[in-house]
Amino acid sequence: MTMYPLLETIHTPADLRRLPRQELPQLAQELREFLVESVSTTGGHFASNLGSIELTIALHYVFDTPHDRLVWDVGHQTYPHKILTGRREQMASMRQQGGLAGFPKREESEYDAFGVGHSSTSIGAAFGMAVAARVQGIARKSIAIIGDGAMTAGMAFEALNNAGDSDADLLVVLNDNDMSISPNVGALNHYFAKLMSGRFYAAVKSRTSSMLGKVPPMREIASKVEEHVKGMFMPGTMFEEFGFNYIGPIDGHDLDALIDTLGNIKSLSGPQFLHIVTKKGHGYKLAENDPVAYHGVTRFDPANGLAGSKPGARPSYYQIFGDWLCDMARLDRRIVGITPAMREGSGMVRFASEYPERYFDVGIAEQHAVTFAAGLACEGLRPVVAIYSTFLQRAYDQLIHDVALQNLPVVFAIDRAGLVGADGPTHAGAFDISFLRCVPNMTIMAPSDENECRQMLFTAVGIEGPSAVRYPRGTGPGVAIENEMQALPIGRGQIRRHGRQVAILAFGSLLQAALQAGEALDATVVNMRFVKPLDRALVLQLAASHELIVTLEENVVMGGAGSACMEAMQEEGCTTPVLQLGLPDSYVEHGDVAALLRDCGLDGNGIQRQIERRLAQRA
Repeated sequence: MTMYPLLETIHTPADLRRLPRQELPQLAQELREFLVESVSTTGGHFASNLGSIELTIALHYVFDTPHDRLVWDVGHQTYPHKILTGRREQMASMRQQGGLAGFPKREESEYDAFGVGHSSTSIGAAFGMAVAARVQGIARKSIAIIGDGAMTAGMAFEALNNAGDSDADLLVVLNDNDMSISPNVGALNHYFAKLMSGRFYAAVKSRTSSMLGKVPPMREIASKVEEHVKGMFMPGTMFEEFGFNYIGPIDGHDLDALIDTLGNIKSLSGPQFLHIVTKKGHGYKLAENDPVAYHGVTRFDPANGLAGSKPGARPSYYQIFGDWLCDMARLDRRIVGITPAMREGSGMVRFASEYPERYFDVGIAEQHAVTFAAGLACEGLRPVVAIYSTFLQRAYDQLIHDVALQNLPVVFAIDRAGLVGADGPTHAGAFDISFLRCVPNMTIMAPSDENECRQMLFTAVGIEGPSAVRYPRGTGPGVAIENEMQALPIGRGQIRRHGRQVAILAFGSLLQAALQAGEALDATVVNMRFVKPLDRALVLQLAASHELIVTLEENVVMGGAGSACMEAMQEEGCTTPVLQLGLPDSYVEHGDVAALLRDCGLDGNGIQRQIERRLAQRA
């Protein structure tokens, strides 16, 4: 007998819509059990998906997907959506090379209306779709599903401001679970808490009952709805001020309430805003009790939960950063740490505990994080912005105008530089060298190992201007980390192996692969350490004494560190051939990092083969 008798009959949302409504709770239970079984086997985003099961069922049950457009924000809550839209049997391949993406992806399914990986884009995209439907004369609903964490970003409010002043058929569903990845912060979070507080709700309920008591039929309706609806009217909410018809908050795990409410909203025109309240990890107690730990998981035993870290495991780069930040804060009272809602992911848990007055989580607001850091730096502090490479892209204008143009001493600790594996191209740090090195006043460092990362971070604090240290996801080669911190000579590379004919100039994380190729080819290998300022003297010296210069970086080739070397050589009239190795001019999909690097020809054997091929062509 099958474990999932109802779920296995659902191949498309059309199958779901044919189910009798009384069978939907059983479907939700089966979907929850399947999700626990699936994610515990593959790893992936977990707690947020458990919290969105009833909402996903209700949306596909009420709306005519894919004709009606569902636009999910970030994608952490879309596994139930994938399962119900014909991808159940592929869930075993989740986030693996050649398998399902961990986020919505237009190429993967017609039900994924909009590809996404960064937060706070759903309202703008869904509004665009709603306007397109109106312009083309198509009767269609566009629905944005956004979390309360993503609502802290400016993009979400820009879209609300634009959409609320229109007559587009747009529904925004706010999935309020008091969490993003880290616990939510800021005034908006306090506003949601106020909406849900007993005193506030009681006051609204009292006023509403009094008002409706004068109209007996309305009072009767309100009484029936009250079982599931936590507030029938929320007069004066800021969402109404934006021009939306606000409904809620309602229980996001109550299928009857969701389906009734969505069914009523479906008949309304213009911008609508539905506020639902869910619990991250709902239905799996371990995830309910610790939604941060269970946000993104590796493989685990569902009966016992997540295993602790193995004793003696090598520290990851983000742990090295976190320890350095605490050590540095103890030495220098000017040090402050800033994160855009990535306390755990950036390794700042210990710093937040030990130096709470100098720790600032600004929410999912990368632009604000950078300008906030600029303001701190203006007043003599030394702000350290811990940010993923892929998220720094969102604050590029602020980096240029608010930090670099004013030559302010802000340190950017850039995590997840290079390929990131299972999260795929939306999270890969493939472009930061290219977009940073063209900015005046910037100093850019790329450590090749754990200890070098620590020393470079210390070096960055002493620079009277903006600086960046980019380091990869995961662990390094395993070198010993020195507690004592010493500043590195700015713009100086380091020859790690003397050879002949070929000189490999490695920038950062690929040094070990370069040394492997260097041994096989008897090539000179250099740890360049600095992308900017570039060690021009060393580059020109090696170009004069070798037949081929090879540049190596875990960044796109176009405009990267290799391009910097070629520009320096060209300025001096140097004609030594250059082979630039790095990430391709295409998006590298999700999969195991080592396998992806191998496919890009950036492991030791791949580097060796590409050099041998170039030498053969020259011969």
